[in-house]
Amino acid sequence: MAALGPFERGPHVAVAVSGGADSMALLLLAQEWAVSLKGRVTALTVDHGLRQAAAREAKQVAHWCRSRGIAHRTLVWRGDKPSGDIQASARAARYRLLEEWCANAGVFHLLLAHHQDDQAETFLLRLARGSGLDGLAAIAPVAERPDCRLLRPLLAWPHARLVATLTARGQKWLDDPSNENVRYARVRMRKSAGMLAGEGLTPERLAATARRLARARQALELSWARLLARAATPDPAGFVRLDPGRLAAASEELGLRALAAVLTAVGGADYPPRLERLERLYRDIAHGVLGRGRTLSGCRIVPYRGTLLVCREGKKLAPPAPARPGAKINWDGRFSLRPAPNAPKGRFLGAVGPVKVKDATRDVPAIARIGAAALLDVRGIIAAPGLGFAPRGGRIDAAPLLRASRPATGAGVKVV
Repeated sequence: MAALGPFERGPHVAVAVSGGADSMALLLLAQEWAVSLKGRVTALTVDHGLRQAAAREAKQVAHWCRSRGIAHRTLVWRGDKPSGDIQASARAARYRLLEEWCANAGVFHLLLAHHQDDQAETFLLRLARGSGLDGLAAIAPVAERPDCRLLRPLLAWPHARLVATLTARGQKWLDDPSNENVRYARVRMRKSAGMLAGEGLTPERLAATARRLARARQALELSWARLLARAATPDPAGFVRLDPGRLAAASEELGLRALAAVLTAVGGADYPPRLERLERLYRDIAHGVLGRGRTLSGCRIVPYRGTLLVCREGKKLAPPAPARPGAKINWDGRFSLRPAPNAPKGRFLGAVGPVKVKDATRDVPAIARIGAAALLDVRGIIAAPGLGFAPRGGRIDAAPLLRASRPATGAGVKVV
């Protein structure tokens, strides 16, 4: 845990607990660690509602937690469930529920039970898909999210050690039947572990390789974060001014990574654009042949007064989202809003659009103004903080805050 810090005094950490051996072992270890620092743990179990046994299993986890004096919460995935790609949808819902709980509870650290065998399987799965350096670095021990930090303290330890830990403490666990379903690629990879180990591809060696590649990825990330600090100027209206000369002067690898990061953040995407299209755009920028501009990854990239504007593509903008009092809302993968509990109803978070906002105090290019966030009602724009517009003489209950679905860089900051 020390390597994943820093932590506040008397830390309060959340642990995602399905009831399986891995997460139960993590819970007990985290509890011992937190108590040693005069802190506490809250166990979080997500009931996806996809299996009849899920609610019963959550109650069992809650019972085990009570017996050990550990706080527990069950988070239920409500609403319609997808008919396809269920695993990916359930994973996204699980992380959303866990992170929302942390945000509402003021908990900064969310612990996850990925271990050495998971790391090795992830490496092999990504190798099979032809992933590059970033993918082969596999699971990161620390991931900074908008509302909390995801921490994985068990990546150096195999599943067998976690089972032994539970056995030594007399703690039972649940078995997930999906772990035996060979329809899933991860399960098939797990069942081939013995054969791979016989050829020298042990989980320990595979995880060590992923760790070394992660080290290289971190070095590259720091370098292109420095490039972004010199070449990119983010604007609160949700676009970026980019210096094409600085971008083109960098090594191609760093330039591509920096450009991908900007496009991903401005476009509100979960993943960067495909490498082939990114390379074409980078070459056009480097050679100064953008003409009237390009579109990629939900963004428009256009020359503007000696710089490049990277702004949201109007036709790709998300529709307005209801801004319910007291509830956090994310819109377009870029902006978030949490209205006050006593805020008026009938409001939305959406785009400014093509209209000229009267009394705006910031001069934002029209092409970029379209994608700026606005607080709306049926009569029109109430406030557009990115444009410097708010009700005359008044205050709005909450201002939309710029938020990338993934940050432009995960490089840390040094406080001096």
